[in-house]
Amino acid sequence: MDTSPLPSPLPIVQAPMAGGPSTPELTASVGRAGGFGFLAAGYRSPDQVRASIAATRRLTDAPFGVNVFYPTAPADPGPVHAYAEVIRAESVRLATPLGEPRWDDDAIADKLEIVAAERVPMVSFTFGCPTDEEVGTLHTAGCSVAVTVTSAAEARVAEAAGADLVAVQGTEAGGHQGAFLGHEPNRVPLGTLLEEVRGSTGLPLVASGGIMTGAQAADALAAGAAAVQLGTAFLCCPEAGTSDVYRQALTTGAYPGTMLTRAFSGRWARGLANEFALAYSDAAPDAYPEVHHLTRPLRAAATEAGDPGVPNLWAGEGWRAVTSESAALIVQRLATELAAALDGRS
Repeated sequence: MDTSPLPSPLPIVQAPMAGGPSTPELTASVGRAGGFGFLAAGYRSPDQVRASIAATRRLTDAPFGVNVFYPTAPADPGPVHAYAEVIRAESVRLATPLGEPRWDDDAIADKLEIVAAERVPMVSFTFGCPTDEEVGTLHTAGCSVAVTVTSAAEARVAEAAGADLVAVQGTEAGGHQGAFLGHEPNRVPLGTLLEEVRGSTGLPLVASGGIMTGAQAADALAAGAAAVQLGTAFLCCPEAGTSDVYRQALTTGAYPGTMLTRAFSGRWARGLANEFALAYSDAAPDAYPEVHHLTRPLRAAATEAGDPGVPNLWAGEGWRAVTSESAALIVQRLATELAAALDGRS
């Protein structure tokens, strides 16, 4: 396991999970166990990002990364307003006003300034690729750069911008898809996507999508990945900030499977197929972050009320293997299983 492009003993990455699950405690626990953890800067204010970095460093000396959302173009307001009328019944039912469907850039400039000033070991990007100037600034600060990709074409863009590695996100992955070329959902399985991307770039690949076991991790390494990234596996750890209603939906099997939807945020993402996803996926426009802001009060109110039918319950296709183990135990188990699987193939 000494070929990983990561500054960690193990080629095991804890994915950034914005919206609550990612915490300094989770990131630090993964790092102490030998993996590489990420903080999620998405939806967080610059001050909160700075505080999370400081809190993580108080908990561990292990290196970790910070993930940022790269801004997308503003959407046509017409379809967003039409979607607001479609989901207004949920607003009435929950006695909660809809949010303002506004565009913002998630304070990207301030966050990049913070991670550079803090000399975070790795900065990863989702929803877009940084410019070569931005990559150069991060490199000067001592930060390596990763870009989430869902196609070979996106990997080539990342390489041209000077990225150090790419996180290859198969369709099995939970949460938002990181696509930035095109607007259709990625339906390419991880194994196939790894093969396509490997043939298009010389960058190290981090495999992401449905990985829950060491044997699956070994499959990804055999397909050309240098490391693996897991998110869903860590959702129910005690260190994660996952809400109770979210945890219960995962551990009780409240919903039989996952689906790709943009009903919650206006951007394709995989989560448990709950009532809101099933009811509104066909009506939801391609409009991120406008739809995210529109539905956010509804999701928050339902979570507070213990109603799993309305919040986004992001989960990858391996969600049935979720456990409530500590993050450290999960990393250790994965490492043991991975070593055994690799030994069995040698």
